[in-house]
Amino acid sequence: MKAIEICVIQGLSISYGLRDGSLVRAVDGLSLTISGGEVVGVLGESGCGKSTLAAAILRLLSPHARYEEGLVLLRGRDLLSMRESELSKIRGREISLVPQDPALALNPVMSAGSQISEVMRAHLPLSAKERRARVLELLSDVGFDSPKQIYGAYPHQLSGGERQRVVIAQAISCMPSLLIADEPTSKLDAPKQAEILALLARIRDETQLALMLISHDPAIFAGFADRIAVMYAGRIVEAGTTPQIFQRPLHPYSEALVQIAKSTVATSLSAGRTLFPAIEGESPDPSNPPSGCRFHPRCPDRMQVCSQNDPSVFFPEASRPVNCFKYGN
Repeated sequence: MKAIEICVIQGLSISYGLRDGSLVRAVDGLSLTISGGEVVGVLGESGCGKSTLAAAILRLLSPHARYEEGLVLLRGRDLLSMRESELSKIRGREISLVPQDPALALNPVMSAGSQISEVMRAHLPLSAKERRARVLELLSDVGFDSPKQIYGAYPHQLSGGERQRVVIAQAISCMPSLLIADEPTSKLDAPKQAEILALLARIRDETQLALMLISHDPAIFAGFADRIAVMYAGRIVEAGTTPQIFQRPLHPYSEALVQIAKSTVATSLSAGRTLFPAIEGESPDPSNPPSGCRFHPRCPDRMQVCSQNDPSVFFPEASRPVNCFKYGN
């Protein structure tokens, strides 16, 4: 049976206005589909537009942002044409966000349990007693052995991993159709990262929600994401299944990211330092992007055409779009 498409993004472009009146395009013609029960990873370096994409879906961009064109459909309904009163009924109920920094997302003067309960109070017809019982159940579901203790605890009394579990419980409290996790493990150590990813995987399996996982680290997606969309300078430059991206990356940028993920840490014998591999050069300035392909100044495979023309989408393999002149002209 074909999976139900939960979120469909078509040709989305978003710009930010600068003080001098000019515009910086942070997301440029982006298209992406996420189905129920599917994990789609959005991979790219900092500044590529990943978090802007997440905020755009939730319609939580700053007043300086402008939706230039495109559609964001949630179960066929266009979120970009909705009034704020309509959106307030959807956020937290049908779309939820697991933020990058739960310490900033949580209210420091409210207990963890109260903050989860408030989301349910806004969207579900439950009594206070029913909400409390549901919160305790959620806290147990996300791995707390003493949910009553966590219910009454304040954010500053919790560890980073515990705060992350609280915001996950908050995000799934109303059984959303789409869960967006924006770098949910970036501030955690490796064991806690594994725990959070295992928790998200279990939630996906049990609820069949659609999950968008955003990260700069390719290793996060291995064995977890079904598909990966690689972003660079506001665009998806390649998309494919996770095995395809890891085993046969097509775009030079994807290849570099995967190589970094697979590389072992090299040790400099002369300086005694631990060196991590990196992509040469810097991400382009969004206010002044390079001509042609935006990756060409950093690309080891660049050709003359790369600096002159913007590459179209090519399909060197079925269902594998890639923006690179290596596969066409």
